[in-house]
Amino acid sequence: MKTLKQHLLLFISLIIVWISLAGVHAQELIAGGIVALIITLIFGSKAHIFADINLHPKAIFFFILYIFVFLWELFKANLDVASRVLSPSLPISPGIVKVKTRLKSKMGRTILANSITLTPGTLTVDTCGEYYYIHWIDVRSANIEDATNKIVHTFEKYLEVIFG
Repeated sequence: MKTLKQHLLLFISLIIVWISLAGVHAQELIAGGIVALIITLIFGSKAHIFADINLHPKAIFFFILYIFVFLWELFKANLDVASRVLSPSLPISPGIVKVKTRLKSKMGRTILANSITLTPGTLTVDTCGEYYYIHWIDVRSANIEDATNKIVHTFEKYLEVIFG
């Protein structure tokens, strides 16, 4: 059952990428379906990263919510960085802070690190087990718990449901 889920998620992911690149015309869908099927049959058993994903309705709902939460955080961070660029008198205090995650799955931790990096003003520099080292444009706290609450917690509460 676990490998069936891995194969199915790999196939769906490949189709989504194909459609986003090629469009939804009949010829592209057929070609994309064939290519995705061949890749899934060859590499599906090696797609261990998909084993961590929960497929129950609550996880799917939280995944959809996560997309909107991420886009909102992205919007807020862009406004913050843009205001710092347009008004150089705004204080910045760049530095690297250590934060801690509760996520156990590799996929969840990877998505968390990428979400932090894609949000302007923060950059995941290194990971070491449950700790991440984040370059922050305006370090508001060097305390691990405070920095974790400000940077990680918003994303983490959704990713915990999605990836367990």
